[in-house]
Parts: sequence; structure tokens; C-alpha cells
Amino acid sequence: MITEHPERIPKVCYEIFVRSFCDSNGDGIGDINGITSRLNYLQDLGIEAIWLTPIHPSPSYHKYDVVDFFEVDPEYGTLDDFKNLLREAHDRGIAVYLDLIVNHVSTLHPWFVEARKGPDNPYRNFFWWMTPEKIEEMGIGKRETSGDSDEVYPWHDNPGDEEQFYGLFWSGMPDLNYDSEELRFELSKIVYFWLIDIGVDGFRLDAARHIYPNWVEYNNQHFWWHFDYFVRNIKPDAYTVGEIWATSKEVAPYFKNLNATFHFDLSFALQRILIQERDENLVQRLIDIFALFAQYNPDFIDAIMLTNHDQDRIGSVVGNNIDKIKLAASILLTLPGQPYLYYGEEIGMLGTKPDPYIREPFLWTETPDDQHSNRWIQSEFSTTQNVVALSRQKNHPASVYSHYKTLISLRKKFPALSQILHPNLGTIPLGDDEILIYLRPHAAGDILVIHNLSAKSKSVVLPEAQKAFTQTLYTTMYPVLQYQGELQLTAFSSIILSH
Repeated sequence: MITEHPERIPKVCYEIFVRSFCDSNGDGIGDINGITSRLNYLQDLGIEAIWLTPIHPSPSYHKYDVVDFFEVDPEYGTLDDFKNLLREAHDRGIAVYLDLIVNHVSTLHPWFVEARKGPDNPYRNFFWWMTPEKIEEMGIGKRETSGDSDEVYPWHDNPGDEEQFYGLFWSGMPDLNYDSEELRFELSKIVYFWLIDIGVDGFRLDAARHIYPNWVEYNNQHFWWHFDYFVRNIKPDAYTVGEIWATSKEVAPYFKNLNATFHFDLSFALQRILIQERDENLVQRLIDIFALFAQYNPDFIDAIMLTNHDQDRIGSVVGNNIDKIKLAASILLTLPGQPYLYYGEEIGMLGTKPDPYIREPFLWTETPDDQHSNRWIQSEFSTTQNVVALSRQKNHPASVYSHYKTLISLRKKFPALSQILHPNLGTIPLGDDEILIYLRPHAAGDILVIHNLSAKSKSVVLPEAQKAFTQTLYTTMYPVLQYQGELQLTAFSSIILSH
């Protein structure tokens, strides 16, 4: 498994919403070749793995409703374009993770086109079907909304059919039924094709907690055991990261069969902390969560993030306060785990729901007719009036981009910051909830991290045990005022110290 070779685990990852990243052919839609053209940019930023949102043929702009798992949507390019991206990424030491949708397909997928023809169709058991009477008898006709689905009534009509089909997310995405051995075989062919025939490095696994509907959700773990068994037998070092939008307690068991899961609890905690400007005993809570995760897999990988393509962008969460945008990055990139940046976070992109507006085009330049900029949507938030384009930020030492690049470099340079397996984190008693402080202990040298969460300057007196931390590795405030273990921290500033 990948955890047998910890040195191969990418230190910093990057999520790309393909449609919005970079356009290579001037049609206004981001594409595979556009990503390839920006690999040098990602390498220079310090990225070691990219996760691509779905690239398969699909009727939607986001492509989470797949029609063909073995092809690339013509809007994005060709399979040969993707193979070239893979080669070029690997030449730069960048792993490529593909978004694999295992929970559902499009109603236009050939499986469902056949299944909806009637109960006797051989593809019928690829999906969940039930009469309204049975649905009512079981009490499963309605559900509570969740962070990942607003669908209240998940059963949908198939005109002329006595049965309804189950679609957790919406009527255009019928859920797959993995009680079907034939379907499991089809999934194994898809996994083999991308891991072995094409050579991707792993998968981001969409809706991983919803493989089975809630009335049979106890089957989820068995499914992931089966999935992991197959993956490890064909490509032992393949990486798997699951989207389990749930509390850490519910997430923990998934580590038995997945390398990593996204840490939504941490994402929302960081957002609250930045908004409230107060700590929530975050460090101790994380230590407790790590202990819980380790019960299921001592080599778990905590995939940490600020936000992703389903959440309001962190820049908007903090009201486009540049100091807070930098503070968010400082916290994320100094905590244990494997950080994922959502494309554009490194330049302070903005966006709030509905979903298209948290997936707006990357701002490469200020030129309105820049041929590499995407025009599939008229941006409302990440415009040149609200966000400074990368072309202007790149050579500015005080820019959000420079801040990210410096922190990524620091994270990769110091073992105490870059440790991913067996997270190294220690509490420091301080008694001030406007200060977030933690220790990153390591045999190669401990590191102390301090963040001022408040809008005012703070005086921090280090405990006796930490007064030896006098060397400043990085800070967002100048000059650094430090005297006999006492620090003066300006508003929303951070400082990273060593012995």
C-alpha cells in the first residue's frame, strides 16, 4: 500500500475543477490540454498531486452524472490528451488522481437506458427499484437533507413504470445497486482500465458514504473492503481518498479500506474560527480525532482542506479580508495531514453558492480576452475588480500567491511540518482563545506555530518549556518583537519558530 512508502505520499495536493482551470483551444471551456500547459506553474507552486473533477462524457457542466466511464468528454479533449497529461505530470513528479463516481450514473448512461425499459431487463438490478406502496411501508420515501445532498424525496418516477428508482442527489443521477454481482464486475473493469491501462495514480471517491442507501447502509464497509481488495491486488500503491461528508466519528471506520478521507469537521472548524476570531480547543480536538482514526488504521492519511468545489470559497467566508485569507493558509499548511488546495485559493478567489459561482474561471491575467481564460460562465465573484490576477501576484512578495508558495516550501522543507502519517501535534497551555498555538514535534527538530486569530495586536508569553523557541522560520509580521519568551503578534499574524 502507499503507506508502506511514506516518502511517496504527496506533501501538497491541488483540486482542479477542469472546466474552470485553463482553456487551450479558445472555446471558453477549460480542458485537459489546458491543465497540461499549466503543470510548470503547479510544479513551481510546490504541488505534488492533482485531483481532477470528473472528465467523462456527461450532459452536465460539472460531469458528476457520467454517461461513459471509459472515455473523456469531447469538451475536455481526448483520451490521448489525458495520457499526455499523465506523462507530463509524472515527468514533473506530480501524481494524478481521477474523480471516480461509484454511487450513481446519468439517466443517459446505457445501463440506465436499458434498466428503465422494464423489470425483466438484465440491467434492472444495477439500480434500486421499488413500488410506492413498498416505499411507504418501509418509511423511506423521505429523508433529511445532509451536507452533500438537498434531496428530500429521493424516489423518482419512471413514466409508465409501476416502480420508482432511487436517486439520492436528484432524478438525473440514479443510484447504483452493488448487490448486483454483474455491476461489481463492471466496476472492476473501470478501475482496472484507469489504474492499469491508463496509469492514473489513484482515485478521489465521490459520495463514499452513500454507496448503499440508508436502510442498508451497513453494507457500505463491505463494499469498500471489496473495492480495496481489488485495487491492492492490481496496483498496491494506488491512492484512494474518500468523500465522506460526515462527522469524524462516522468517517473513522472508512479508514479500514481507504488510504485517506477528507476532513470536513476540520474544514468547518477552521471556517468558524476565522469568522469568530476565537479558538475552539482545536488542537486537543484534533489529537482526539487522530486517536479515533488510528483505531481503524494506524497509517491513516488525513486529507485536510479549507474548502472544496461544494463549499463557499474560503475567501468569501472571511469577507475577502486578505489578512484572514493568508491566516487561513497559514493554519492549513502548518497543521498535520495532507493538505488539498482548491484551485484559485492561492490567489484568493471568491465565490458563494449556488454551485457554479464557487467554480468560476481561474484568473490567470487581467486581460479580458485572454485566450486561456474560461468564458463558460460570467463570473460574479472572482473578477478583476475583486481578486488580483495571478499575473500581478506572481512577483509581489506580499501577495496571497507568494504567501501560499512560501508556506508550501516551508512545509516541504521541514520534517516536523511535512509529516503526514502518525500526525505529530502537541498542545501548549496558554489560556487565550484568541491565540491558536501548537507544537509539531519531530526527531529532526520541533517546530512551534502561533497564530493571532484576533483583529488586535496580542502579547504572547511562552510557557517555560517553549522559551527556547527563539529562531524565526517564517512570520507574516515585521519586525518580530521577541524578548525573553514574550512575543508581540500583530492582527491576524502567524509565526513559525524553532529552537
